[in-house]
Amino acid sequence: MLSIKNVHKRFGDVHAMNNINLDLAPGLFGLLGPNGAGKSTLMRTLATLQNPDEGTITYNGTDITKDPDVIRATLGYLPQDFGVYPRMSALALLDHIAVLKGITNKAERKEQVETLLQMVNLWTHKSASVATFSGGMRQRFGVAQALLGDPHLIIVDEPTAGLDPLERQRFLDILSRAGDDKIIILSTHIIEDVRDLCTDMGVMGNGELIVRGAPEDLVARIDGQVWTQRFESDDTVDRLKSEMQVLSTRRLRGATVVSVLSPTSPGGDWEPRDVLLEDAYFAYLNGFMSAGETRHAA
Repeated sequence: MLSIKNVHKRFGDVHAMNNINLDLAPGLFGLLGPNGAGKSTLMRTLATLQNPDEGTITYNGTDITKDPDVIRATLGYLPQDFGVYPRMSALALLDHIAVLKGITNKAERKEQVETLLQMVNLWTHKSASVATFSGGMRQRFGVAQALLGDPHLIIVDEPTAGLDPLERQRFLDILSRAGDDKIIILSTHIIEDVRDLCTDMGVMGNGELIVRGAPEDLVARIDGQVWTQRFESDDTVDRLKSEMQVLSTRRLRGATVVSVLSPTSPGGDWEPRDVLLEDAYFAYLNGFMSAGETRHAA
């Protein structure tokens, strides 16, 4: 069990984490939020790369700020960016990282390294320098190093940003197969990653954990309350943003499709549509809904 209690972190005048409270058991947890929401600050704190200014984080009852080795011994961490030695092959670099992680038995290390390179579909590139890898290949290598030592806590921070659809799906498949007995935290601003993978999620914004729940539960809370209409005039769209709870806008064949949150029909040409996870995300992120609130359509 990973328990985060009343955690704060400031950088000058920026309150990067503001009273974060979260308990996590084994399973996949998705942390959604825009850039600057505080997700990476939380991930770095959980990985013991920095300490919180206030609050406690315990792993199986042990305070990790006082005894960071407790969590480091069982942690797999994939940050947004990770450096590589430019002249080392994937095989040599993964073996080197395994040594740093304390896998001293040569036969065991060889088996793990080879198995993981095959799992992430990099075995045929084992002799190539990781520095020459594409973005997707480097991310897959990052997954392999994060899984070394069979960690019980895995943290991946913005892992699919910039990946093409095929690479993204490969990455998510690997993460999904990592095992139900591990705590896996997926920090991202890509809603589809959480929708496709996670059974539990939270939304962060401005350093705060705004809401936490199962994706389907957050969607159900606004069921029947999302309405959509096409508009030709940008002026009309701008006016709607000040008059209604606008969830999203998107351009479609020369017009703008606007989606709004309303417990009853706004009237006119507004049409109801099925609720998406992104609707629930924007509803909470923009303050149209609060944690625990359920709105009912008339």
